[in-house]
Amino acid sequence: MPRIITIETPSLGDRTYLVHDGRKAFVVDPQRDIDRVTEAATQAGVTITHVFETHIHNDYVTGGLALARATGASYHVNAEDSVSFERTPIRAGETVAVSESLTVRAIATPGHTFTHLSYALEEDGENVGVFTGGSLLFGTTGRPDLLGPEHTDALVRHQYASAHRLADELPDDASVLPTHGFGSFCSAGSGGGGDSSTIGAEKKANAALTDTEEAWVADVLAALEDYPAYYVHMGAANAGGPEAPDLSEPRRVDKEAIARSLEAGEWVIDLRTRTAYAAGHVRGSLNIGLDGQFSTYLGWLIPWGTPLTLLGESAEQVADAQRELVRIGIDELQGSATGGPRDWSEGAPGAYERATFADLEQVRHHRKVAVLDVRRASEHAASHIEDAVNIPIHQLLERLDEAPSGETWVHCASGYRASIAASVLAADGRHVVLVDDDFDQHVKDAALPVVEDARV
Repeated sequence: MPRIITIETPSLGDRTYLVHDGRKAFVVDPQRDIDRVTEAATQAGVTITHVFETHIHNDYVTGGLALARATGASYHVNAEDSVSFERTPIRAGETVAVSESLTVRAIATPGHTFTHLSYALEEDGENVGVFTGGSLLFGTTGRPDLLGPEHTDALVRHQYASAHRLADELPDDASVLPTHGFGSFCSAGSGGGGDSSTIGAEKKANAALTDTEEAWVADVLAALEDYPAYYVHMGAANAGGPEAPDLSEPRRVDKEAIARSLEAGEWVIDLRTRTAYAAGHVRGSLNIGLDGQFSTYLGWLIPWGTPLTLLGESAEQVADAQRELVRIGIDELQGSATGGPRDWSEGAPGAYERATFADLEQVRHHRKVAVLDVRRASEHAASHIEDAVNIPIHQLLERLDEAPSGETWVHCASGYRASIAASVLAADGRHVVLVDDDFDQHVKDAALPVVEDARV
């Protein structure tokens, strides 16, 4: 069997694949920080000879062109895609012999995009797996609305047909190897979970393969929600042929420079955990911790092109954040600083309280407080605390004047999104309490009044 090495990017919910036979290797959908891929190839003692893109990506900047240039590999991109760089064009039905034993066959699977390809992996003529990109995912498919509402109706039906094409053409024991679907907003709803799947398993569990077309299309369209604002910049960047990123250390800045950045309305991001940030932070900074979907939410919230300064406990933390940011095309940083709040500001650090849902239930008996729920609208509709105001995290900056006045307790599903929102409110001078707790696990245990949608 060929060796398939999966390279995870959890913050974006994506996977890259390095596949080899012990000597030669190919890569599918590489992220921009290609050193992870070349290191894996070096450790395996193999030579990368081919790079394949399933589609022009909407959720990250590809490393495909840079990887091909660095390794001398052939770069396979759909011949129908309009790009501004030299590539090895590939069309549905064509095969590429990677080695004596490994062959890759392109299959037309439009739906996520019009030119999407999946790649069937064959070893000695036998189908052993298929790299499905944003087509057939674990328990779901890629979403069909990223190219604009005028194309969604056509793409969703293409997506249904593509899922069935894969199910019809490939054996039940063929592994399904998607790029998206592990927390990526490129997924059409939540999938079935799990870390692996096969065509046979998807035939039994994936609604795209078990429901009628009309029922599936209606369900997918009804479930589509907002996706990160930075997506609008990714397609153009990828069609333009992105170069390898510069991951050299950002310019170090001092207290005075940080203060000037805040006064100028620039973004200063504290990378530490929400626990550390709540205990003490630079006033006016925002908390988007590296312990969650950092690049997704920063890219979603920041006005594109806004100068950005990173504050981290260590140089390693800043470097990790920088790596995350280049994956979505944020290459230029205003600067960075390491240490803690007293190293970053002359003034007294800001702070706010962290609490639980049980604490919220208790305090409501003693004084009037407001509750701000920053989960998605669908999460709020399914179950929410009575009288809670719902402003999804990605809308908060635009709707800040709608946020409750006075003491506001902010929550989400687990605390990560709420910590971002709490820092936004604190930077605006609000009295905020961060509910750092699990909604599903503890809100009912706390005996808080909860409104539930019986249809969910």
